[in-house]
Amino acid sequence: QLQLVESGGDWVQPGGSLRLSCLTSGFTTADYAIGWFRQAPGKEREGVSCISAYVIRHAEFLKGRFIITRDSAKSTVFLQMNNLTPEDTAVYYCAARRGSCSPNGLTTAGYDHWGQGTQVTVSS
Repeated sequence: QLQLVESGGDWVQPGGSLRLSCLTSGFTTADYAIGWFRQAPGKEREGVSCISAYVIRHAEFLKGRFIITRDSAKSTVFLQMNNLTPEDTAVYYCAARRGSCSPNGLTTAGYDHWGQGTQVTVSS
């Protein structure tokens, strides 16, 4: 059974950093795109970053602050988040869909499998 489990969410002060992890099981990650999404209270879920075999995508509003990587040996995808602001406060989810991040890897289209989410809070 395909599963994704997020971890690493925490409270952090503005300007700080966090690394989120998405542990996957039940499928070959090389055949799937893994996306990170976030949802703040009262807002729609939005795509943050995506990684697949040959393609990486980041949302333009991140302005280079986040980095997505994959450790295939550990079946884990990481999201390194730097220079966090209160606007980054949200529940962060990882999700999987077959194929590539291109096209539309930063939309929820085609993502059939989701983790339970991890809370990131940025405040002073």
